[in-house]
Amino acid sequence: MEFGIFLWWLMLAALFQLSSIHGCLREEREALLRFKASMNSSYDIFTSWNSSQEGRNCCNWERVVCDNTTGHVIKLHLDGVFPSENSYLNASLFIPFQELKYLNLSSNEISRWAPNEGFERLSRLRKLEVLDFSWNYINESFLSSFGQILSLKKLYLRYNLDPPINIPISEFGRLKNLQELYLDNTYIDKSFLGKVGVMTSLNVLTMRNCELNGSLPIIQGLCELMNLRELDLSHNNFEGILPSCLANMTKLRIFDISSNRFNGSIDLSPLPSLKSLEYLGLSHNYFNPITFSSFFNLSKLEVIFSAGNNLVDETLSQRWIPSFQLKALSCSSCFSTKSSRIITRFLHYQFDLQLLLLPHNTLEGQFPTWLLENNTRLAILNLGNNSLTGTLQLPNHYIPNLLVLDISFNNIQGPIPTTFGLVFPNLELLNISKNDFEGVIPFSFGNLASLRYLDMSSNNFSGTIPENLTMGCSSLEYLRLSKNHLSGQLFPANSNLTTLESLYLDNNHFSGEISHSISNLTNLEVIDFSNNSLLGMLPIWMGNMTSLRDIAIAKNQLEGPIPIELCNLRSLSFFDLSHNNLFGSIPSCSNWSEIIHVHLNKNRLSGPITSAFKGCSTLVTLNLRDNYLTGNIPNWIGNLSSLSILLLKANYLQGKIPFQICLLENLSLLDLSKNSFSGQIPHCLSNITFEPTYTKSKILELGVNSSISFNMSSFLQSAMIMNKDNMYVFDDPYYMLPTVEVLQEVEFSTKNRIFSYKGDILDYMSGIDLSCNKLEGGIPPELGDLSNIHALNLSFNNLTGSIPTSFSKLNQIESLDLSNNNLDGIIPPQLIELNYLAVFDVAHNNFWGTTPERKAQFGTFDESSYEGNPLLCGPPLHKACTKIQPSSNIPTDDKGDEACGFMDLELFYISFAVSYMTVLLGIVVILYINPHWRRAWFNFVKL
Repeated sequence: MEFGIFLWWLMLAALFQLSSIHGCLREEREALLRFKASMNSSYDIFTSWNSSQEGRNCCNWERVVCDNTTGHVIKLHLDGVFPSENSYLNASLFIPFQELKYLNLSSNEISRWAPNEGFERLSRLRKLEVLDFSWNYINESFLSSFGQILSLKKLYLRYNLDPPINIPISEFGRLKNLQELYLDNTYIDKSFLGKVGVMTSLNVLTMRNCELNGSLPIIQGLCELMNLRELDLSHNNFEGILPSCLANMTKLRIFDISSNRFNGSIDLSPLPSLKSLEYLGLSHNYFNPITFSSFFNLSKLEVIFSAGNNLVDETLSQRWIPSFQLKALSCSSCFSTKSSRIITRFLHYQFDLQLLLLPHNTLEGQFPTWLLENNTRLAILNLGNNSLTGTLQLPNHYIPNLLVLDISFNNIQGPIPTTFGLVFPNLELLNISKNDFEGVIPFSFGNLASLRYLDMSSNNFSGTIPENLTMGCSSLEYLRLSKNHLSGQLFPANSNLTTLESLYLDNNHFSGEISHSISNLTNLEVIDFSNNSLLGMLPIWMGNMTSLRDIAIAKNQLEGPIPIELCNLRSLSFFDLSHNNLFGSIPSCSNWSEIIHVHLNKNRLSGPITSAFKGCSTLVTLNLRDNYLTGNIPNWIGNLSSLSILLLKANYLQGKIPFQICLLENLSLLDLSKNSFSGQIPHCLSNITFEPTYTKSKILELGVNSSISFNMSSFLQSAMIMNKDNMYVFDDPYYMLPTVEVLQEVEFSTKNRIFSYKGDILDYMSGIDLSCNKLEGGIPPELGDLSNIHALNLSFNNLTGSIPTSFSKLNQIESLDLSNNNLDGIIPPQLIELNYLAVFDVAHNNFWGTTPERKAQFGTFDESSYEGNPLLCGPPLHKACTKIQPSSNIPTDDKGDEACGFMDLELFYISFAVSYMTVLLGIVVILYINPHWRRAWFNFVKL
């Protein structure tokens, strides 16, 4: 008997050993190899799929899951495995997997079937329960065969890209076992909702961002789904009131209708009747002011997202005590000054909060320390952009669960408590920017080893950057200390910030040379040290920091040449060294293939532009104004197809304006003023629309936006609201982590003033400035086609002829300056049609006849707009019009060089030499004539 038992166990052991060697079934292994062969792909994920002796167990292959007992394949994760050239699917390849329960074919861009091998073949898989076909190119023919897969319980059709899809409800109605249907970001026909009631087994229906509109269809539709536990209709264009029949969904736990146009009263809606609700998303609708007490009887409610809805309580005298304990509350822009105390009173009854977002309200008083003491599990707290005042008071005990604290844009004063880093030891994000904090950065910040994002900008902090911060905060990826009163060395000598990607130290009082310790921050992508008092030369070692993408060191006292080693920065997209004392030539960096914005203005750079930026087809901004550059504009300028802003003002450039500039179709700002350009104005400038390029902000966002780049997984995990066997992931798109952009700033002259344009305002400005040159000939009539231009300045040149009547088509122009030329003729009366004109200057020319009629904008121009034209008459000039004929040779005032601040270098050198020799000879003559002065001079020299 015992021997028989022994043999039995021996056979079991042998079978176990056999299964461990061979694992999956032979026919399923061969089927997987056939699938791999059909892919014709060398993807790494398939390298483990082979028939070698060591790789025969397909249960060990990547993306394959087998049943531990039977060895059958039960799950296939085949997302993103199809090569781009193979967009069709042969569904018969999956027939051998008779025990398959889960099949993921998402993110493959599948758009068609192999002939006669469509989804109907999957109907043979009797145990298939989960099918994920998201991120493909599904169409109605695909959907017509889904109804044959009768075993399906979960179907994912998210992010399919052939709008709009008319879902064949008759086919889907056959899926009697289907419990969960995910259609997010798939454009479907609205009629589906009106017939969806036949799918009575549905527990989950999500249709987020499906471009649906109108009111909710209820006849034989949505309200028939009595078993729904989750319904997501967010990010559509639904409108009207919520249908009363929704009250029949007594099992509904998750309901999200945020980002629609629903209206009406929440009190009168079916929502207060949904006693099973746990998650409620109402953000960004048009509900009447929501009475906070409407939710108090929903005892299971755990999550409320109601951003953008006005939350009030008309019964302030009553003490409403909610019957629920929230885990998450998001309510930005919800409260007026009068109702802000409601939320404070309500929160005193909450003790289980994990996520609290109340930015952009009018919350007053001191920082609510009691919130942290009452809610020990709180992970994310955002009270940004409120009206909090007083000093920052912290709890007496440490708060280990808090990961995100944002109290930016308030009026909190005083120093940061010295124990801050001890009270919040696990912080990952801290934003206290734009307050009135002062004092030094506490040493306890060195305890924040998990901190990844730190923004303390726009306060009154003083002192130096403490070394324990740069040594202790070893996880930092983003550090912004801009706009404070920090001083001393730019960066501590010792640092452990090996993961730092963005470093903003601009607008402080740092001095000395750029700290060599920064060279150890090998992952840096963004640096902004602008507007400090940095000295010395640009360090050569900066060329070794190959991750650098944005460099801004403007408005300092740097000197010396621009190191050629910076050409090694292949990823450089933003480069701003303006307002320094740099000299020498501009290096020609052929490696800057991703450069977008260059600002080298207001330095002492010299020499020709040569081949600098020659191959930079991505270049959007080239700002070289206020330097000592010489030579011509190179012809390769026409190859910069993305160029939008070209500023070469106040250099010593000469020659003709090359016609290649006319190839810059995206140009919106062109400033060539205060140079020595000659010849005629190119007629082809009219080929450029000079339309404000609203895509500039998008380009800026891609190239210079230094938003948070690190993985947000821990923040999202912290906001997973656990409830029994379910969890709700915090996914509120209206909660944005604070971002900072290295914004470019350019100066452009218009309306007789120099304006600084920064950020988004650049999207709305366009103009041409060719003033203070030696241009001659007539004004091309074609310039009148620049109907989108806002500013045109051709003053202080040698232009002749008349003003083209086509200028009356400059519909958007605000500043037109043609002064100090040799123009003649009458001023076209059609110009009074320019309704946006704020500055008009034709002074010091040879115009004759009557000034334009004083109506509309021309009624605002005074005598200075017309002075210096002896034969011009009429108001606002104090000269009545007569029948005197004009003379054709009346000279104009020659004030060009003086008014433009222009200096001819050759004339300067000659006049300087003459003056120097005159003074020297004068001294020699005086000493020769006067012996007394001669002896005094010799005695002075001996000393």
